[in-house]
Amino acid sequence: MTDVRSNGISLATPSPSGAAWQRQAKLWSSLKEVCDLLRISARITNDDFQFQHMQFKAGQRIHTIGQPFDMLYIVNSGFLKTVMIDELGNEQVLGFPMKGDMFGIDGIHRKQYSTETVALTNCDVILVPFKIFSTLGRTHAELEAAIYGVMSRELVREQGMIGTLGSLSAEARVARFLVFLSERFAEMGYSGSQFNLRMTRQEIGNYLGLTLETVSRTFSAFNAIGMISVDQRAIVIHDLQSLRTLRRLPPSRVRAKADSAKKRAEAAAAAAATTQPMAAA
Repeated sequence: MTDVRSNGISLATPSPSGAAWQRQAKLWSSLKEVCDLLRISARITNDDFQFQHMQFKAGQRIHTIGQPFDMLYIVNSGFLKTVMIDELGNEQVLGFPMKGDMFGIDGIHRKQYSTETVALTNCDVILVPFKIFSTLGRTHAELEAAIYGVMSRELVREQGMIGTLGSLSAEARVARFLVFLSERFAEMGYSGSQFNLRMTRQEIGNYLGLTLETVSRTFSAFNAIGMISVDQRAIVIHDLQSLRTLRRLPPSRVRAKADSAKKRAEAAAAAAATTQPMAAA
């Protein structure tokens, strides 16, 4: 079997150089490591294949619309966004690939990418030449089926979000998005209740079909009623189940009452903390 190293992989977007982050990055992954990253199980009798890693800085494009298709990509670390751009230059965010996700599958049909993927943070991406994938499929039927399962998983996730956009209120869309992030972070072994947003509110709104103002206002409302705490991009989820089942926010007067009660409780706690040392003295 031909080693992936001998295939002369080249991309239109150069890898960033000079950063300590890049020097510490992994350069190659075995087939088994790739399968583990994709969360698939397949019996591998020959693990000679080595897949190249490539590092990208925030803002760099991994592939562009119209670029000839020859590569599938797997996120090893970092966060990205996949977008479609219409003839007027309007951008539609389609997804936010993160660790363990595969992207680039939109290029299979027409042999060119119909979307582009941009790094939101410094990223480490594994390159899977499609010719190599085809070779593996001919000799590892079980592995081929598992990879197609991964592709299907990505499509189902997209379809689920499309269904969400069409049937839920603005507040419920934001709530489901936070639940989605919580579950994904937990899958990756991180905290599902406390994390930083890697995308802007503008990008979240674009993805959910909402304005930036609506996303910001909804975050503030969730914070006021105690579902989450927000500090710029830092999110702490206090009531995941309520976010999961929320259909609409309670009326503003109810939220104001809850916010007032929350402030009184915080003030009482602060007062108790200041009087306790005096009583001890």
